[in-house]
Amino acid sequence: MPKKTNTKTTKPNQRKEKFQEFVQNRQTQTVVGLFIALLGIFLFTSFISFFFSWQQDQSTLSQLGDKTVVAKNLLGKVGANISHFFIYNGFGVAALLIPILLFFTGVYILLKIPVKKIVKSWNWGILGLIWTATTLGFLSSKNALIAGVVGVELNNFLIPYLAPFGLIIILIFGYISYLVIRFKITPEKIKSWFPKKEDLKNIKSDLVTDEEETPKTKKQTIEKEVLLKKEDETISEKTNTVVTEKIISLDEFEETEKPLSSFELNVKDVSPTIQNHSSIKKEEQQKEQKKTEDLKIAVETSKKEETSTSNLSDKLVKDFGEFDPTLDLGNFKFPTLNLLREFDESISVDAEELEANKNRIVDTLSNYKIGIAQIKATVGPTITLYEIVPDAGIRISKIKNLEDDIALSLSALGIRIIAPIPGKGTIGIEVPNKKSNIVSMNSAIASKKFQESKMELPIALGKTISNETFVFDLAKAPHMLMAGATGQGKSVGLNAVLTSLLYKKHPAEVKFVLVDPKKVELTLFNKIERHYLAKLPDTDDAIITDTTKVVHTLNSLCIEMDNRYDLLKNAMVRNIKEYNDKFKARKLNPNDGHMFLPYIVLVIDEFADLIMTAGKEVETPIARLAQLARAIGIHLIVATQRPSVNVITGIIKANFPTRVAFRVTSKIDSRTILDAPGADQLIGRGDLLYSSGNDLTRVQCAFVDTPEVEKITDFIGSQRAYPEAYQLPEYVGEEGNGTELDIDISDRDKLFNQAAETIVIAQQGSASLLQRKLKLGYNRAGRLIDQLEAAGIVGPFEGSKARQVLVTDLTALEQLLANEKNN
Repeated sequence: MPKKTNTKTTKPNQRKEKFQEFVQNRQTQTVVGLFIALLGIFLFTSFISFFFSWQQDQSTLSQLGDKTVVAKNLLGKVGANISHFFIYNGFGVAALLIPILLFFTGVYILLKIPVKKIVKSWNWGILGLIWTATTLGFLSSKNALIAGVVGVELNNFLIPYLAPFGLIIILIFGYISYLVIRFKITPEKIKSWFPKKEDLKNIKSDLVTDEEETPKTKKQTIEKEVLLKKEDETISEKTNTVVTEKIISLDEFEETEKPLSSFELNVKDVSPTIQNHSSIKKEEQQKEQKKTEDLKIAVETSKKEETSTSNLSDKLVKDFGEFDPTLDLGNFKFPTLNLLREFDESISVDAEELEANKNRIVDTLSNYKIGIAQIKATVGPTITLYEIVPDAGIRISKIKNLEDDIALSLSALGIRIIAPIPGKGTIGIEVPNKKSNIVSMNSAIASKKFQESKMELPIALGKTISNETFVFDLAKAPHMLMAGATGQGKSVGLNAVLTSLLYKKHPAEVKFVLVDPKKVELTLFNKIERHYLAKLPDTDDAIITDTTKVVHTLNSLCIEMDNRYDLLKNAMVRNIKEYNDKFKARKLNPNDGHMFLPYIVLVIDEFADLIMTAGKEVETPIARLAQLARAIGIHLIVATQRPSVNVITGIIKANFPTRVAFRVTSKIDSRTILDAPGADQLIGRGDLLYSSGNDLTRVQCAFVDTPEVEKITDFIGSQRAYPEAYQLPEYVGEEGNGTELDIDISDRDKLFNQAAETIVIAQQGSASLLQRKLKLGYNRAGRLIDQLEAAGIVGPFEGSKARQVLVTDLTALEQLLANEKNN
């Protein structure tokens, strides 16, 4: 039964596809376009010939089959009949629009102009055809040769209702509407065609040259005065007739009121004496010009304005170039690829295995009356994805419920059904390969996708089902939660992340804060402490293993975050990238506390252990960092082998949008990590699901072994390093040892009295209370608690409990403070 329905549905689809291919073929379009254009020329020729030969061809219209009868039309009897039909029985002279429309339609098809324009032209053409025929019928007194039968009949129908005058108004309205709609003619546009009187004056004045900017009469009087002066000076040398001749020529010029250009032409036509006067006039003008040049002008120099910092920065960049943070370790060499092992990663496609799996999938679905129209296989390093297209009318949920049945028929571990695949109209069935390939870190790092990436923090995690290197940007992640059962590849995944950054980023650009409660996973990175690691001051080991130091480090990162936000605020930028770009361009002054800020990546290998031992003391700063630290370049990578709700709480999940799930034991754990099932169907050994938003991507994690990490750290550690590791801000906790320094009353904080009153009123001695009430930072609140302890107002540190308040009320507090002053 499924096969019959399959053939029935595929045949119409095949015919439809063939027809679409035939229509979209460029040769077909060229032939059709040429035919329509020539048809237009054919009709146009027959229509024009009709007006000269229609009387002689009247007798041939009914004798189309008689070969002895010859028509006078240029295109013979066919042209005579067609033109008679369209002109006499149709639209008259207006029928000439039809061949014109056909010609342009053919040209449009040849030039691949969109169909919308062709349809639009025909709509307007048909409307104009009817309207023109009606107009010609009215003007030609219903002459069928000029207006056609259509034009005559429309007039016969409209005139009894509208009368001739009403029909004229309707026709005029139609033509005006056509012009307005088609050519977008409006009253404002018509008004703009006619220049205003002011514009005419401006145009007239613009035509005059710079020497002609004064009125003509003024020019003429000036010319006459100059000539009369010259007449007095040269009267002894020249005759009166010459002078009168000159004056007459000027009078004639004044009467004609010609512009200066015509005057210059007339001067050339007069006698040479007038040309002599023009040369005299030029000499006089040159003398006046020399006088003006001899007249000196006093120039007052303006004061120079102060240049802005941006101009200073441009000058600094021009003189010294942009600031390069890598100059301190200018000779640093990145690890080479030969430090990583190479594996044979060529995927061998076993045709028999593919065919057998395909047959089993088809048979299993056919047993449940589910037909398949199409199936395709994509072979990956460990997984093969079979994409199927079910027959029409098959419910997706029906296929999804057969997950266990398909797994049984294939005898395979970890069958995962994706229904449907996002962005595709197919259903995916992921089946593990019998022979899986190892994805080496060497191939992931050497890939063009990773090497040429422009990401801030590129991570080469592994390879996808389609055997493409999977690279993502940790800076945009911005925090990553990694979970999975024991031995499924979490530690290898962390090593892959760290190795990617070591191969791509300079020590000046990124720093690692490594937390390893197991004390053995990340110890190899101790060798690159002075290159890449960050730690608290006065601590021996950069890799943190003690829970107390973890709490201090997390709170220190919170202080670092607040300090960086202050720097961004003063620099008036929004994120670390803009800040560093501005600092490199020398637009920020180091004397104001500005510095190049490296990215900080916090890696916690076993988060569940920290939650069990420290609880809220760890969760609170991590949640604060996850919420705020993205913009200032602090990114978190948290790994755990126990993805339960009390470990991965709602606050943490909300701020860790990027999730990596290795194989887990139950669907509940999969939903805890990914908010979706699927991680329980993975096959282990680095097989993972990457989630960033709604999409799930299956990736085979790149394998990097301990000897490889050791070679990389040895290579980096043997090079010249910074004097010490990157120093995080100092953090003093509630159990701090600074009480002896704070005994002196003069060294107390300005808010000491207010803090003491707050503690006494609340009867709760904790730094967090002072933070909330007085809006303080944790560091300052901790120091105030120490000072209150030294003053005897609160008791000593008692672990996670609040300190005991030793003063009962405000009166007792006032007496205590007064006694201190007297002493």
